[in-house]
Amino acid sequence: MLDTAAAARPQGLAVRCARAVLSPWSRLSLLVVLLAAAGACVLVFEPQRLLSDGWPRQLGGAAAVLVFAAAYGLCTAAFVPRPLLNLAAGALFGSQAGLGAAIAGTVIGAGIAFGLGRMLGQDALRPLLRGRWLNAADGQLSRHGFRSMLAVRLFPGVPFAAANYCAAVSRMGWLPFLLATALGSIPNTAAYVVAGARASTPTSPAFLIAMGFIAVTGLAGALIAWRKRHHLRP
Repeated sequence: MLDTAAAARPQGLAVRCARAVLSPWSRLSLLVVLLAAAGACVLVFEPQRLLSDGWPRQLGGAAAVLVFAAAYGLCTAAFVPRPLLNLAAGALFGSQAGLGAAIAGTVIGAGIAFGLGRMLGQDALRPLLRGRWLNAADGQLSRHGFRSMLAVRLFPGVPFAAANYCAAVSRMGWLPFLLATALGSIPNTAAYVVAGARASTPTSPAFLIAMGFIAVTGLAGALIAWRKRHHLRP
């Protein structure tokens, strides 16, 4: 009997330790640590230097586009502003290849953030959704995930990373989230990429049209958010 009790105690301790490590708040703490470390890496390595220093000469062609798309995704998950990365994509690769790299990086970054938020933050944060605005936003994303996320991507205003983590806490599915992100990000991303590709000729029609599109979509997003504010009700 004593041997059985002694063997059960370590097993019980191991179970309690495993529960503590895998608890919602422990996973949320891990998410916070990961995001803080990612932000620190951004501050140290300064990816914005791509705009001034250019792409490493060792990489070229399709390999450079793929590496840039992967780096783009990691940077967006670490809260680097997408407009800056889109401008860099256009300046480094031109309009067509730059747009492909930027859209691929957008989906990669959104998927990383959504996965991290879903696995590490959802269980801890969902019980906290008690406020009127939080409940309303969660309801919109959970019930009308695709069209809600498509509207967020089409009309800028909500920060990219914030939208990703909010969607992760909701009950939105993976497929509508990624599909809406890919489709909704194309127009605004294309405008920034074209602006980056034509930045050396700021008086060119393409550059002026791109900048005008950015301004118009930003204003339209603000107006739509203001007119639809009454939909955010419990």
